Amino acid sequence: MKWVSRRFRLGAAMVGALTASVLAMSTTPAVAAGDYSGLPYISGGGDYSDDWGDEGILSMSQHAQSNATCLWQKILWADGYIQPEGADGYFGDITKGYTQHWQADRKGLTPDGAVGKATFGWADGQKIEYVSGSTADGQTLNLRYHGTYWSFPMVRDSYGHYQFQDYAGNWRAAGYDYRTCVNL
Repeated sequence: MKWVSRRFRLGAAMVGALTASVLAMSTTPAVAAGDYSGLPYISGGGDYSDDWGDEGILSMSQHAQSNATCLWQKILWADGYIQPEGADGYFGDITKGYTQHWQADRKGLTPDGAVGKATFGWADGQKIEYVSGSTADGQTLNLRYHGTYWSFPMVRDSYGHYQFQDYAGNWRAAGYDYRTCVNL
C-alpha cells in the first residue's frame, strides 16, 4: 500500500508539473510593445495632449532600434539637442546623454536617460499643437510638435497610431518593434 501511494504521489506531481509548463507556454507574454499600453505603436485617442503618458520605455535596452526611438530623436532635434541626421532610430550612448540633458532641463523629470511615462507625458502635454482634423475615434488628426528651435508635423492616423517624417522626408509609423526611419 505504501508503494501505491508513493506511485500515486509521483504521478500527481508529474501531471501537476506538466500542467504548469503547458499553462506557462500558452499564456500571453508580458506587454510586448508599448510597455504600458501594450500597443505596437505610439498611439492615442481623444484629446491628444495626454496620448503619450502611457507609452512604452525607450532606452539602450528597450526598443533601442525602432521608429519610436526615431520619433523621440526628432523631439531631441526640435529642442536643439541633436542634429537632424542624428534621428536614426538607434538609442545608444549619444541619445541617452541628450535625453538626460533634455530631462534635466524640464522641471519635474528625473534625468535617467530613459524615455518613459513621465518624459513622454511631458513632451505631449507641453509641446504638441493641433493643426487640423478630428479627435474622434477613427478620424485623422494633424498635429505639430513645437520644439525650442524647430517644429515638425505629425499625424495621428485613423487607427490612433502616430506618424512622423524621417530625415529623408518619408512618413513613418512610430512603431516599437521595427526601424525603417532613414537619416541619409
